[in-house]
Amino acid sequence: TQYNIVPGLIAVILTMTMVMVTAMAMTRERERGTLENLLAMPAHPFEVMLGKIIPYVIVGYVQASLILLGARYIFDVPMIGSPWLLAGAAGLFIAANLALGFTFSTMAKSQLQAMQMTVFFLLPSILLSGFMFPFRGMPNWAQYIGEAIPNTHFLRIVRGVLLKGNAAPDIWPNIWPLLIFLLVVGTVAMLRYRKTLD
Repeated sequence: TQYNIVPGLIAVILTMTMVMVTAMAMTRERERGTLENLLAMPAHPFEVMLGKIIPYVIVGYVQASLILLGARYIFDVPMIGSPWLLAGAAGLFIAANLALGFTFSTMAKSQLQAMQMTVFFLLPSILLSGFMFPFRGMPNWAQYIGEAIPNTHFLRIVRGVLLKGNAAPDIWPNIWPLLIFLLVVGTVAMLRYRKTLD
């Protein structure tokens, strides 16, 4: 139904665009040689990463807002919970995906490789997150993989806030996995970028 699919589209579209755009943009800079200018600057890897992802955070919020407006006024999906709570969780989810895209860009040798990495990540994000199939109906091994994917937790947050009116304590069990994912992947991205500097 639209109550299940439309809220899930927020997570899927944000994952697809945020990871791919960041990975492709950074890899393109390496191919064109403009990355060398960044490497010559006395900037901390965190500062470079932050400067690169802030514009995409804004783009991500615009995308999420448009999808929510479409969900409400075209598909009549109810919005019972706090939009500010959902906005905060969306910011965390967007940052996690951008950090992953940044990490992919430090591994990819070309834009084609960056796109392949994104697709490789996107498929399990769609299939194992509970978007396509009921999460508890999947085999145990698939559930274990799904629990490590940010989409799974953000889907639960979106559906919980929009359809059930969940408050902050209700979504916390799905917030902390996103925080851990962001910290781990962001650290890997910065370490790999620092290695590039060396």
